[in-house]
Amino acid sequence: MAKENKKEISFVEGPIFQSLIRFALPVLGALILQAAYGAVDLLVVGWFGDASSISAVGTGSNFMQMVTFIITSLAMGSTVMIGQHIGEGKPDKAGKTVGTSIVLFAIIGVAMTVILELFAGPIANILQVPAESFDKTVLYLRICSGGILIIIAYNVISSVLRGIGNANLPLLFVGIACAANIAGDLFFVGALKLDVAGAALATVLAQLISVIASMGVLKKGNLPIEFKKEDRRIDRDELKKVLNVGVPIALQETTVQISFLVINSIINGMGLMPSAGYGVAQKLTSFIMLIPSSVMQSVSAFVAQNTGAGKKDRAWKGFLTAIATGCSLGVVIFCIGFFGGSVISRIFTSDPAVIGQSAAYLRGFAPECILTCVLFSSIGYFNGRGISIPVMIQGITSACLIRIPLALFFSHLPNTNLTFVGMSTPITTVYGICFFMICFAWLKKKGQM
Repeated sequence: MAKENKKEISFVEGPIFQSLIRFALPVLGALILQAAYGAVDLLVVGWFGDASSISAVGTGSNFMQMVTFIITSLAMGSTVMIGQHIGEGKPDKAGKTVGTSIVLFAIIGVAMTVILELFAGPIANILQVPAESFDKTVLYLRICSGGILIIIAYNVISSVLRGIGNANLPLLFVGIACAANIAGDLFFVGALKLDVAGAALATVLAQLISVIASMGVLKKGNLPIEFKKEDRRIDRDELKKVLNVGVPIALQETTVQISFLVINSIINGMGLMPSAGYGVAQKLTSFIMLIPSSVMQSVSAFVAQNTGAGKKDRAWKGFLTAIATGCSLGVVIFCIGFFGGSVISRIFTSDPAVIGQSAAYLRGFAPECILTCVLFSSIGYFNGRGISIPVMIQGITSACLIRIPLALFFSHLPNTNLTFVGMSTPITTVYGICFFMICFAWLKKKGQM
């Protein structure tokens, strides 16, 4: 039986701003700690290794981040459907969604593990990893690929919890993982001198500890869903609904992440120091982008529950509130990235050349801190409504037609630097915002807003 749990947030009643903030803050905390996996790896390797190790961990963790984002995006289908079923007052259907998601993602996890283990070398070649860091990058990828099932397990559990309006438990689980990863990095990299291999081992073991802890907590918790043993199978109707929402989102995220890997490859071709600098900058931007990412997840859950409850006006007000909140914070982050890039880059390395390259990229990237709050809130709105096709179209067109061509163009300019390459992302986001404005006008014309 579904039982009341005060830890879950009801988005269909009460003040909008408070509801969004109560949900977004633990989501943000969880995202910060999740991003800290790769950041701590890079930080400790930067302390105990050299530029080749920084380049390897930077490129390798960027690739694994792409894989994680794809999984999270596909799991958004589960989050949205669970949220809508909760909003409809149908906990039994929410339970069937959970069971379907478990089986689906188990199959995906096994397939991805095999593929990534077999093709780690070719992946490094495609990314144009510098010769000095090639073997280290391949080693990092292979060790991390062994933990794909663990990554998937965590994200499935988190998607279920966010669908029911609970963002506190994912924060707890990822906090445990982050603490374990820091300890593991200091032990494997600092004490045992395992360099890149130690960083990868620490990450995988930390995620395993998190999943074990999460399963233990969930067994004791009461969730507002009805999940029975017979639900642990593929329900065709729920699978169709999950995939209809999740696949377009995943395709969008896959294309976006591939575009950033292409940019990584372009920069790798510019030499070891630009590669290392970009690795540092990407770790910093991964933190910078956490606020809009938390807003996006909050908007998705908020809109999903209100759509299920038939409160489209309230869903729209939540969207506008999220934009105003995100952009206000984005201005502050813009100033830090644009004016203080060299200062924050010193967190990861003391090499002046690497710091200079990182700061250069951040100057070009900085406007994204404001613009992306509008873009991500729009994505969250459409995801929450279960209208994910526009999200897919926007992601694919922006990556293939704008971001990659711009990065290539800027990288080949005379006397170019990473500032120009960094500019390709905010320019692309302007296109994405314009695209969604057209989509909103289309929805209004059809009377769906």
